Amino acid sequence: MPLLRQAVAGRGCVGAGILARPFERRHGTLHCEGVPLEGIAEVVGTPAYLYSTAALRERYRALDAALAGVPHRIHYSLKANSSRGLLQVLRAEGCRADVVSGGELLRALRAGFPAEHVIYGGVGKRRDEIRAALEAGILLLNVESAAELAIVEEEARALGRRARIALRVNPEVHVANAHEFIATGSRGHKFGIPWGDVPDVASRALTSPHLELAGLDMHVGSQLTSLAPYQDGVRRLTELARALMARGAPLQFFDAGGGLPARYDAEEAPDLALFAGIVVPAVRALGLELIVEPGRFVVAESGALLTRVLYRKPSGGTDFVICDAGMSELLRPSHYDAYHRIEAVRPRGDTSTVDVVGPICETGDFLARDRQMDDAQPGDLLAVHTAGAYGYVMALTYNSRPRAPEVLVDGTRWAVITRRESLDDLVRLEAETVEWVEG
Repeated sequence: MPLLRQAVAGRGCVGAGILARPFERRHGTLHCEGVPLEGIAEVVGTPAYLYSTAALRERYRALDAALAGVPHRIHYSLKANSSRGLLQVLRAEGCRADVVSGGELLRALRAGFPAEHVIYGGVGKRRDEIRAALEAGILLLNVESAAELAIVEEEARALGRRARIALRVNPEVHVANAHEFIATGSRGHKFGIPWGDVPDVASRALTSPHLELAGLDMHVGSQLTSLAPYQDGVRRLTELARALMARGAPLQFFDAGGGLPARYDAEEAPDLALFAGIVVPAVRALGLELIVEPGRFVVAESGALLTRVLYRKPSGGTDFVICDAGMSELLRPSHYDAYHRIEAVRPRGDTSTVDVVGPICETGDFLARDRQMDDAQPGDLLAVHTAGAYGYVMALTYNSRPRAPEVLVDGTRWAVITRRESLDDLVRLEAETVEWVEG
């Protein structure tokens, strides 16, 4: 498998384009599936997020098929996008849930996921969140430190039950991805139990009457451009699993985490067959059930952010396209220096080099810099692509701007699945009268 060897050596991308893009141009105007974006914008206004149901289903089914060679569970990572409408689409496909907070646990349960289809990760779980997860009866708590293990044990004892846990291990492998903030599996990262600490933490879990060590978990990073970290991480986690099983650990699950990339520009789609060629044989040899935790891969390309051009403003040699969406709707360009493809829903036929910026009172409020793109003019509608992941979930109300609505498209029909916030929503939790407490 020369492509696999090339990817594992870190010299190439995870290749082979197999997944279609959900947005296409018909009769000169951009559509999502069978619905023109202009029609949605006229009804719900801008800015607005919209998502393709077909894209969600396609990506889930493609990954499910790739992993068919071994018993497996796909636990979608809610941190990428936790909108109930999207969660219900994925749940209907047979997908399960991966959460990292008490709020995401609530969202998963309210979207209809059975508790036994939920795993709970995250490096900073509060005691009340741990208790809620145990009371709900979720499948696994992914423990990330010796200190957390002690809290889980205490809460399980207080509830009179055994907590089913997995150990999230930091495999301490080299990770090369688009930005240092989305690498999680290298030495010195805050995530996972440091490799050298795992034996002692595992021993405590195995000897406690209140804990059941049911799995091992890793997550090497996000938006991975090479399969090498998976290859190295799976090898190390396999060695650890064999050692623990030899000591009598009742392991059931091997969790390879997430990290499969989305396409933001002209990248190739991830080659799921090559990915499966790494994880499936290893898990089959161990006799365990595979868990994967995709997030961005499933939802990113399903979504776009619609925004209306307000002004064109030349200043100091820069031509600004000022829109009604900015860092408050899509933080990734400002926070990660991330690239998102932008195009006019109905192009005028010319191009120009511009900075696409928003209305926020920050110099860092931009969607693109020095970008050659459609020559958009005031009133034009733009689509910012690959906004299905880390768009709405990271949205801000900075400058007291209400959050935009979310719209789900299914064939030739569409529905608002999250309404636009109102100005009243922004102040709903504020006390009208200050009630002082002596203390």
